[in-house]
Amino acid sequence: MNALESTSTRPYLIRALYDWCTDNGLTPYVAVLVDESVQVPREYVKNGEIVLNISFDATSSLKLGNDFIEFKARFAGSAREIMVPVSRVIAIYARENGQGMAFPVGVPATAGAAGETPRTSPLSSVTAAGGPDGEPRVVQLVNPEPSAEHKTGQEPPRPPSGPRPSLKRVK
Repeated sequence: MNALESTSTRPYLIRALYDWCTDNGLTPYVAVLVDESVQVPREYVKNGEIVLNISFDATSSLKLGNDFIEFKARFAGSAREIMVPVSRVIAIYARENGQGMAFPVGVPATAGAAGETPRTSPLSSVTAAGGPDGEPRVVQLVNPEPSAEHKTGQEPPRPPSGPRPSLKRVK
């Protein structure tokens, strides 16, 4: 079996990052590029994209399949059936720290023609076109802002000194 005949790595990476988020107590979010094949509440779609919380607490009947991500969720108190083709997922990341992975967006066949630029994902600021051989690339979502200590070359501020907080165990 060659690379062209193998299945996509995207659903496996989504499941792996979902597991990583839940194992570390983080909230997994997926960013989805919406088209007619995506079943989501259209009133929450902005600029053709929607970000969905797929944590255990926010969903029921979550299925992270090879072709679709399916679950039930509440939007403004109303239960909705959500179905997202895995190919439309453009990123999965942890809400708390932004760590995760962005995926390339399929570009139309006319992309690359004179004067056209490939689509850039606003989440990752990484060009979503394929590599030199035209194959899609998986890119890692990173924070574009360096931390304060890297900006100034100083150590981060130290916590205030004084009595340490303690927990009292109640039986």
